[in-house]
Amino acid sequence: MPLSHASSAALVLALCCLSFIQAQPQRGLPPPRGNSFDANAVILKQSFDQNPDGSYQYNYETSNGIRADETGYLKNPGSQIEAQVMQGSYSYTGPDGVVYTINYIADENGYRAEGAHIPTPPPVRAAGAPGRFFK
Repeated sequence: MPLSHASSAALVLALCCLSFIQAQPQRGLPPPRGNSFDANAVILKQSFDQNPDGSYQYNYETSNGIRADETGYLKNPGSQIEAQVMQGSYSYTGPDGVVYTINYIADENGYRAEGAHIPTPPPVRAAGAPGRFFK
């Protein structure tokens, strides 16, 4: 059955909208840096070991200097306070040529990361301690 003029126009409009959506730049991951060093990076080393109790260890290293190591296990299995624990580190070379390293842990207390380039909050004052403006 032939399409009516209105149906044809609606179909063309829908296809144009889909084409526009597909043509939008992808968000999320940054575009590869100006050289092919990162775009053509390959995995040099990789390992993953999982134990019968569910604990694991993995690491990898790429040709462009990215490295990662992580271990994980189930803390207090079968109890009311059971928690998955993951800790490790990763490093990469930034656009400024500096190697950045992040050490992290994720557990029942959330995700916590440390690195020389990550700002840290000021220390929390102990309860009852005099304030900065009070004597």
